[in-house]
Amino acid sequence: MNRKVLFNDGWEFAKTALGFELGNIGSLKFEPVDIPHDWLIFNTLDLYENSIGWYRKKFTVEKKPDQMLLYFDGVYMDSTLYVNGQFAGEWKYGYSSFEHDITDFVKEGNNEIIMKVVHQSPNSRWYSGAGIYRNVWLKTRSKNHIVTDGIYITTRCKGEIWEVEVDTEYEITDDVQISHKIIRGDKIIASSKDFVKAGGNSGVNTQKLYVEKPLLWSCDEPNLYKLVTQMELVKTDENGRKTVECIECVTQNIGFRTIILDPDQGLILNGKKIKLNGVCEHHDLGALGAAFNKAALIRRFKLLKEMGVNAIRTAHNMPAPELMDLADEMGFLVLSEAFDMWERPKTTYDYARFFGEWAYRDVKSWVKRDRNHPSLLMWSIGNEIYDTHADERGQEITRMLMNYVREFDPKGNAQITIASNYMAWENAQKCADILKIAGYNYAEHLYYKHHKEHPDWVIFGSETSSVVQSRGVYHFPFEQAILSDEDEQCSALGNSTVSWGAKSVEACIIAERDTPFSLGQFIWTGFDYIGEPTPYHTKNSYFGQLDTATFKKDSFYIFQAAWTDYKTNPMVHIFPYWDFNEADY
Repeated sequence: MNRKVLFNDGWEFAKTALGFELGNIGSLKFEPVDIPHDWLIFNTLDLYENSIGWYRKKFTVEKKPDQMLLYFDGVYMDSTLYVNGQFAGEWKYGYSSFEHDITDFVKEGNNEIIMKVVHQSPNSRWYSGAGIYRNVWLKTRSKNHIVTDGIYITTRCKGEIWEVEVDTEYEITDDVQISHKIIRGDKIIASSKDFVKAGGNSGVNTQKLYVEKPLLWSCDEPNLYKLVTQMELVKTDENGRKTVECIECVTQNIGFRTIILDPDQGLILNGKKIKLNGVCEHHDLGALGAAFNKAALIRRFKLLKEMGVNAIRTAHNMPAPELMDLADEMGFLVLSEAFDMWERPKTTYDYARFFGEWAYRDVKSWVKRDRNHPSLLMWSIGNEIYDTHADERGQEITRMLMNYVREFDPKGNAQITIASNYMAWENAQKCADILKIAGYNYAEHLYYKHHKEHPDWVIFGSETSSVVQSRGVYHFPFEQAILSDEDEQCSALGNSTVSWGAKSVEACIIAERDTPFSLGQFIWTGFDYIGEPTPYHTKNSYFGQLDTATFKKDSFYIFQAAWTDYKTNPMVHIFPYWDFNEADY
């Protein structure tokens, strides 16, 4: 039977300077390491160290399968895989998932994997971490199999009946049966199956299932079903009797919801107008660094729910797969973002070096992996992309990336947008006009003007706020506005500000409240994060409503009061900083 198993155990690690060659690897001293792993977080005095991480794993193959693949949820960045000393593949971007077919390089008996990961700084505007920082999977399969991320689910409401269309991309050499079941708890809600004859090596099988009056998925009630897809080998004996043997089973979340993005009405979820009370989130987890930890993310999501958050923007890269699963389960809409740069770099060694050659593969991986999630709201093809402002080439790339996304999400499970801080200028507006869904970074003052000039645009705040503050720190006098004092902390009184951000938390809340056609906003940020230091000489940002230790700041309660109902949250307390008396502190 085709299998996918977690492959995190038994890895070893060694670190070298840049320029170290594979041929000298025998001289290194490897130490056991836990995957997911971020080697930079171990030295907080050098979080941007130039170095190469070498990962080694030895494993035994008792019987070689038809195909063997290694699937990586994320490796930051510029990675090269060697199997038994042979080059087996490379991947450049640090945030997209990828797999390498290692069938031709493994043998029965003992095998050795080497993964080389290059961290060359500066390669990001924030703390990226470095290493195999997400899960690794080993896949073994026969020549008859479902293509990786090859199941595409689309739901359509047709009155009280919902149609579920499932496209299954396959490769076969024998006759097979492909079947689907929609399950809620232990009950089968709908099922279908289809016989596929081995007339060619590959193809797409399409089936439709129908569900009557399903429970709808929403942020408040994230009702989920499971779609179980099986590929079964069909055999016929000498008496003409057919038998089936299950060779692959894939289970994933499915949710029933309707989403309308309307230029005048904003966001309509299941027929009800709502606002995005969203936060932007980088991928690091504070003291854990970039290494993914599901328990830590669950804790963060619970705190964001308590604050009244109903949407997450993955700033500015593809998220861990588990983030999408948790968003499904806990009721967050997700604005999934791909890139922080295109052809024009923001730092010397960032992804712009690879964009031209690799963007198509990264978009394919991104969209195919996450296109079925009920939590998915929009695809963002970029954040604050200077290419869109500089010249007409930005419009060409906008169309190119839009076409890439639509190639792998042709039925529009999510709409395509961009997050721009250049919306005051013509070239960026032309890019927005291509997409028709425009994300504004720190440009609320343009909403009404652009809504009038472009009545077919859907407008929202893709990034707002940037109000800095430290937990429990108050600098007086209130009238003196400075970013940081000698303690390198930002005042929670509201008298610490940055040039591009809002003047206060309340200003963000009011601006969105008074713009009925806007979808809502994603404030910068939910949690403090490492990198982009503000103030400059610290290790992390102070933009969050919670700090890196996940403790709540004063503004947490202000957003909570604005984004939730007092009747259901009687203990809500808004810290009345506008009434502060210096003598009391």
